[in-house]
Order: sequence, then C-alpha cells, then structure tokens
Amino acid sequence: MTSQPAAPERQRDAERTKAEILEVAQQEFARHGYAGARVDEIAARMRTTKRMIYYYFGGKEQLYIAVLEKAYAEVREMEQTIEVEHLAPVEAIRTLAELTFDHHDLHREFIKLVAIENIHQAEHIRKSQALANLGTPVLDLISRILDAGQQSGDFVTEADAIDVHMLISSFCFFRVANQHTFGALFGRDMTAPEHRDRLRRMVGDAVVAYLRGAGARS
Repeated sequence: MTSQPAAPERQRDAERTKAEILEVAQQEFARHGYAGARVDEIAARMRTTKRMIYYYFGGKEQLYIAVLEKAYAEVREMEQTIEVEHLAPVEAIRTLAELTFDHHDLHREFIKLVAIENIHQAEHIRKSQALANLGTPVLDLISRILDAGQQSGDFVTEADAIDVHMLISSFCFFRVANQHTFGALFGRDMTAPEHRDRLRRMVGDAVVAYLRGAGARS
C-alpha cells in the first residue's frame, strides 16, 4: 500500500502558520505602529524565528502590507453579506450602516491600523495590488442601493456612493478612533455600553435622513 502524499498536509500547516503570524502581527502593528513594531517580538510571541516569518512574508514591510490586506478584506467580506435584492432600499442602507458600526466596534485594531496608515499617507496601501481595487465592491453595493431607492422614490437626494460610504465610515470610525480625546474633552466615553444602541441607530438614521432629503436646499 502506498502512502498518501504529505504535500496537502504541509500546505495546510503553512497556511495555518501564516494565519497565526498575521494575527500576532496585527496586534503588534496596532499597538506600536509600523515604525515601533518589531518582527523579533512577533517571532517571540509566536515561539518561532524571525527567519521563519521572513520566509513566509519576505520582510517587515511585506508583513505589514499583508496585515492591512487581511484587515480590509474582512471589512469587504462583512459588506458582501448584505443581500440587497432581498431588502428595501431604506432597510438595506440602514443595515450597511449598522453592520459597519458593529464591525468597527468589534475590530478596534482595524481602526488603529487605518489611523497608522494615514500617518504614513497610505504609503504601504499604495504598494498592494490586492488593495488597489478592494474598495470597488462596497461602492457597487451602495450604488445598487441608491439606484433602487431612486427608482422606488424612497431616496430623493442625488447621492454619490463614495460620499455615502464616507458618511457611514466617518461616524463609525470617529467613535472608536477618537474615544480617548473625546472623552477627555467632553467627559463621555462614546464606546461605553450604555451609548452603543443609541449611536448605532443614529448612524442609520443620519444616512437615511440624508438620502430622504433632510436639510435639502429649497
């Protein structure tokens, strides 16, 4: 009897190892930033070697880019769970806003990574082919919702998909990214549990009100 080739199992082990490295690296980059993160520390936490990490990813910058690709891909995967065809336009855009709120609330490291990459003026994102067109699916999703809302008469504002995406993202992002400075200045922790449901409704209400023409100039 011939034994089964070990290649598939080795491949699974390699993918599992890469996934574990990315998980630890994401925590390290989110905590210390790109400049402050140390591959030696990631290796120590993984109980592996720096050489092994470089074997899989090539270097610190490539590892950081892979972390960004993973983080953004998870957001896009969440957005694609919305079945627009089965939801009325108002419900669809509200669902997108609330799911974005939930994602940012649960993935605080993603917010830190985005803030860090903005400090670097998107230098590393621009080097990623995987991220080059990653924004297209969410814009397509929003465009389909907006088109449906215009046709149904639910939406009267001539809205741009990028503007709507920015409106949703800015609210959800600010709540997490600015929680400490906002709390110090105004004495309110925006991420505290007692505020969560109200703010989650607020972002949906704001987007729906804008699309329905609230505040439109006569």
